[in-house]
Amino acid sequence: MSIFRLNHAVLYVRNLAESVAFYRDVLGFGYIDGGDAHRGAAFLRAPGSANDHDLGLFEIGADAAESGAGRTSVGLYHLAWEVDTLGDLERLATRLTEAGALVGSSDHGTTKSLYAKDPNGLEFEVVWIIPGDLLTGEDRAKAASTGPLDLAAELAKYGPDARSGVGISRSV
Repeated sequence: MSIFRLNHAVLYVRNLAESVAFYRDVLGFGYIDGGDAHRGAAFLRAPGSANDHDLGLFEIGADAAESGAGRTSVGLYHLAWEVDTLGDLERLATRLTEAGALVGSSDHGTTKSLYAKDPNGLEFEVVWIIPGDLLTGEDRAKAASTGPLDLAAELAKYGPDARSGVGISRSV
């Protein structure tokens, strides 16, 4: 028996309505009707997901302290959400920038990543993975280090409709 995928993540948030709006309006998660059956909680699903929910949000109130994870305590660094196409990554870069949430981007060789923070300061990654049949030795060599992401160059190289992770994180 082994684990084969992450089913969902649950986050503690200060303001439930603000957090739902962010994950819905900026990242495109769908709010699950009846998902707030638990007072102070909401459940969302990523577009195209077959999961009951992909993200649970539990409100703990405006006085909640910042997370000390990675600075003053152990804890989760970030979650990584995979997009379907490179064009989706470009669109999310724009939406995250407009929302004031984008804090960085990186080229990891085999993956192209955006880094952002939600309204609670919780960091997450949005990633596009080079399809297996398009990976080169140069891509694999670059995976040993992290460099700046040139999204325009990646779009010119692969095109906006290039599907993420085919042959790597998803079946051919």
